[in-house]
Amino acid sequence: MTEKKEQVTGLLLAAGGGRRLGGRPKALLPYRGRLLVEHAVDVLRAGGCARVHVVLGARAAEVRERAALEGCVLVDNPAWESGMGTSLRAGLDSLADTGAEAALVALVDQPGIGAEAVARVLAAYTSPRTLTAASYGGERGHPVLFGAGHWAGVAATATGDRGARAYLGTHEDAITLVECGDVARPFDIDTAADLVHLE
Repeated sequence: MTEKKEQVTGLLLAAGGGRRLGGRPKALLPYRGRLLVEHAVDVLRAGGCARVHVVLGARAAEVRERAALEGCVLVDNPAWESGMGTSLRAGLDSLADTGAEAALVALVDQPGIGAEAVARVLAAYTSPRTLTAASYGGERGHPVLFGAGHWAGVAATATGDRGARAYLGTHEDAITLVECGDVARPFDIDTAADLVHLE
């Protein structure tokens, strides 16, 4: 059984509207008989995140109605159309005053990243100064774990669709990379051609 780290909250970014998918919100895409957002929450929990916050945006009311997300904190991002950076900021804001010391950030549209990759990144947590990320063949990817000591800096630089990229780029020396290429595939579901990965 995966060790639960109570200090670390899973933060799932699931607000995207799927513009390149013809306006189909990624959270509502079907995957193995369920919704993609449900699968992603289960991955975070199975990987060791006892608490999970889910940031919703496109058709948030429909996601709330259709998805089985019991026990999750659901966070609305009314500015989701402005890009992933707004979702990351909304998610980090939702962690204030919860006692969380770190956020393990995952994306809803990466079903090839499973519980084992989450568990590896989670295991690297040591303190609120921890900054660690999964890597694939040495290339940084998701999930990414931000200790609370980094949240203000991440939020200040999270703009458009870049998310935390700017912050990570200026703190590369502080990042611990955890190789996950042997247990996960970091593809995104961005276009109709990518839907083959959901079959």
